[in-house]
Amino acid sequence: MGIGATAGIAAAGGIALTAQASSGSSASGSSGSSSGSSSGSSSSHALVFDKDAYSTLTTTITDADGADHEVEYRFYKAITYVAKPVDEKYQSLNVSVPVKIDGTAVDATHAPVLFANSVGGYMPSSVADATGVGGGGTTGAPGGGAPNASASPSASTSPASTSAAGEVASGGNGMVNAQGAMVSLPKLALAAGYVVVEPGARGRTLKNSAGEYYGVAPAAIVDLKAAVRYVRFNEGRIPGNVDRIVSSGTSAGGALSSLLGASGDSPLYDRHLKAIGAADASDAIFATGAWCPITDLEHADGAYEWNWGSNATSSGAKVDQTVSKELQSQFAEYQASLKLRGLGGFGTLTARNYDEYLVKQYLEPSATRYLTALSKADRESYLASNTFITWSGGKAAFSWADFLTHVGARKKAAPSFDAFDLSTGENNLFGLGTTQARHFTAYGAQNDTTGLNSKRVPSDIPDTLRLMNPMPFLVAKPNPHRTKHWWIRLGTNDSDTSHTVSANLAAAAHTLGDDVSHLYYWDEGHGANSDPGDFIEWIAGISGYKGTRSGSAG
Repeated sequence: MGIGATAGIAAAGGIALTAQASSGSSASGSSGSSSGSSSGSSSSHALVFDKDAYSTLTTTITDADGADHEVEYRFYKAITYVAKPVDEKYQSLNVSVPVKIDGTAVDATHAPVLFANSVGGYMPSSVADATGVGGGGTTGAPGGGAPNASASPSASTSPASTSAAGEVASGGNGMVNAQGAMVSLPKLALAAGYVVVEPGARGRTLKNSAGEYYGVAPAAIVDLKAAVRYVRFNEGRIPGNVDRIVSSGTSAGGALSSLLGASGDSPLYDRHLKAIGAADASDAIFATGAWCPITDLEHADGAYEWNWGSNATSSGAKVDQTVSKELQSQFAEYQASLKLRGLGGFGTLTARNYDEYLVKQYLEPSATRYLTALSKADRESYLASNTFITWSGGKAAFSWADFLTHVGARKKAAPSFDAFDLSTGENNLFGLGTTQARHFTAYGAQNDTTGLNSKRVPSDIPDTLRLMNPMPFLVAKPNPHRTKHWWIRLGTNDSDTSHTVSANLAAAAHTLGDDVSHLYYWDEGHGANSDPGDFIEWIAGISGYKGTRSGSAG
């Protein structure tokens, strides 16, 4: 079946790129089909990867150090990854396999696999129109948009849309480096000799002809798990080491990347995967890359107010301080329940000491790295303009209060995620059937201003939240099949979310003994990625892969 709406569904480092198509073994196309197994997880012929259905492309990729590389690769386009798709346009993936780099043959048989999702704002993501690696992941809102989607900065409809501050408002591969140039991890990975898988996924705005929302939670994570299962099911047919799958994503895509890593092989998703005919294989991944993850949604409002409650909005006005204080109290209770210990031997993290922890563990080191990298003249100029920073002995020091003043206006209203008027993208994420948006916290429901709700959280919400949050898989009952390697990044000026969200994720993984690399980018905003080359090298290090260009496998 070709890519399109299935029955019952309404139609719905900087990179320089020059691509030329040459004659491949066969035309690219879909090797998946909705005519596969009609019951249970499918291991039928419908999910067998056709290794001959590719186009051969040649592209020039500029790596993180500014060097150009000519890369010849096989491009497998829009392969349906489930046997019973709801919408093939979104439930399909692209595979890119390097063949030659700078004229030298590459054997990617045992290469790591970068699993790069392009989800932004929990919107639908499709690779169907991609013309090469890193070109997929377009997001949109066919069939209807979110209620007042512009109220939520995480609800962008474009994978590469940027704000005036140079921030990428969506997720997936829409990243910017410190110079404001776009960053494409799939291209960097391909130039390093890795196999790249780019999956599409359903999203919250998709609506069928009956007016039913078919991409709301937990559709996106179910689809990404099914895509991982497809890759693992086709071990030996899809080149690459399926035991070295590394996910990446930004914003909502970063949240889903985190969730993939935390929830590997959890039986909680089995019935959802069965319903779409996912392959009979593992959905565990080896490592997680997450940039500014918009996650832990049921606690996000409290975390946001703890972090940004004292900051005014762009209009200069503060949010309702009664609401802000009540949400901060909820965060304090939640944080205490986690019993997390900070990195660096900090001790138990609480609402009372989290500001000190963030400053010492992340913010001052981030400012120090930034200032150290400047020339003496530029550093003196920056410090003269930012007198809240004390520079002594080659290290930056400042207070939490001064840092908040430095960042300035907060991005979101209060509550930021479960809005009283159901206006956020996250409200839409928890819609159901023909209901576009619903409350997912008791506080939001109790203070509903729409008059459309019963002031109670719907009975199905707790189970759905459980499927969308990585934290319970790391804290309440640690998942033995989770990833053991975490790369987490956030811009210090990112007020799309609370700094505690990624810090809690890192602390939870670290407490379990996992390998955690968690840094903040100084003065960068939402969607920042200032060290993409380091991430590519990190993958090589944790995977033990050495054969990027010689054809040998590590």
